[in-house]
Amino acid sequence: MPTGKVKWFDADRGFGFLATDEGEEVFLHASALPAGLATVKQGARMEFGVADGRRGKQALSVKLLEPSHSVAAAHRKPAEDMVGIVEDLIKVLEGLSGQLRRGRYPERDGSRKVAAVLRKVADDLEA
Repeated sequence: MPTGKVKWFDADRGFGFLATDEGEEVFLHASALPAGLATVKQGARMEFGVADGRRGKQALSVKLLEPSHSVAAAHRKPAEDMVGIVEDLIKVLEGLSGQLRRGRYPERDGSRKVAAVLRKVADDLEA
């Protein structure tokens, strides 16, 4: 079976591409991923079967050999530092909750800032 690495994969769209060890590009649909695996990270090594599809080669029966190494995990904040960040985030969300209970959304700039903070904390936790 051929092996290769994930070039990119978009979980929202449900597909991406693999680069075989021989340098070919192979289409990867989410339905070819192993059960319980909804997405794969760029650089993850995989083993897969190949079939000729309407638009070229397509991966089948994909098996994850080794996950990609996360650069973010190598630069991850220590858990002790995350405690304060999460506690501050809870306070911000409690304030937002109060506004929503009174039937008001935060101003556009405020909601963008909260959304950006949520994304950053999620990225730090997921790394």
